[in-house]
Amino acid sequence: MRLLVIGGAGYVGSVTAAVLVQAGHDVTVVDDLSTGHRDAVPAGAAFRHADVLDERQLGDVLRAVTADGPVDAVLHFAARSLVGESVAEPARYFRHNIVSTANLLEAMRDHGIGTIVFSSTAATYGEPARSPITEDLPTVPTNPYGASKLAADQLLTFSAQAYGIAAVSLRYFNVAGAYGAQGERHEVETHLIPRLLDVAAGKAPEAAVFGTDYPTPDGTAIRDYIHVRDLAEAHLLALGAAKPGEHLICNLGTGTGYSVYEVLEAVRKATGQPVPAAEKPRRAGDPSRLVASAERARTELGWQPEHTDLVGTVQDAWAFYRRGEGGA
Repeated sequence: MRLLVIGGAGYVGSVTAAVLVQAGHDVTVVDDLSTGHRDAVPAGAAFRHADVLDERQLGDVLRAVTADGPVDAVLHFAARSLVGESVAEPARYFRHNIVSTANLLEAMRDHGIGTIVFSSTAATYGEPARSPITEDLPTVPTNPYGASKLAADQLLTFSAQAYGIAAVSLRYFNVAGAYGAQGERHEVETHLIPRLLDVAAGKAPEAAVFGTDYPTPDGTAIRDYIHVRDLAEAHLLALGAAKPGEHLICNLGTGTGYSVYEVLEAVRKATGQPVPAAEKPRRAGDPSRLVASAERARTELGWQPEHTDLVGTVQDAWAFYRRGEGGA
């Protein structure tokens, strides 16, 4: 297939682009490099620099790519995705995450592209009434990031009905690990495992544990950690499961939750370092527990996570980090 990977110079997008190339697909990465890295674009993928918030730039890219033949599908990863930042700058998050998706859907219609796989999030559920989280639970986001991604999901539902496109939203839980030359690196790192690796590497004196008074066994927030390689495989499977006029929503996770303290211990084991930590107040908008039921993904996509050992996932991230690719 000929595929466009929007935001394919970022963490999840670059790993997915690499998996798609290895599967034999013709891949073009589109990214404005505002948070992604040019050297993360995998060998074998073409690259186009464009901002999806700019309709003209996006249209120019799609005209150029489709001039060489029809594009079969778009995979959309371009988003602002930091919970704390979204609480401080809600308008920025709604503008970026909704307008980018609207621009992309209109450009797809203009250029005859009928399939989209969308990078959604478990943050759409907010504080769910039960766990593991299934797709039929109410979506009541507790932060602007989750709300903006939910609005994009809703836009996909209406667009599938109106335009006849085939849409799949994959609601990720916490992504971790690395794959070959692709891994996690952000200019400002807020994700737990990379922050702990900074401490293990001696780049930070101690880790911050945000919130120790959650209603969980050890008082720290619980998350479902999914290996980025498994996540990428789900996108490949989603391309085959997408159906015209329908919008399929699937959760992606392992079904196992780990507390912040449990992750801290896994990092200590994976790195062999003491990794000191200090307790801090909760961050605004952070739910206490997010654990996935991925039964629909298994049924509809034929997806099964394979890299489910947390220490092994951290070891992959640590190996990437130590090669000098991470820890920006």
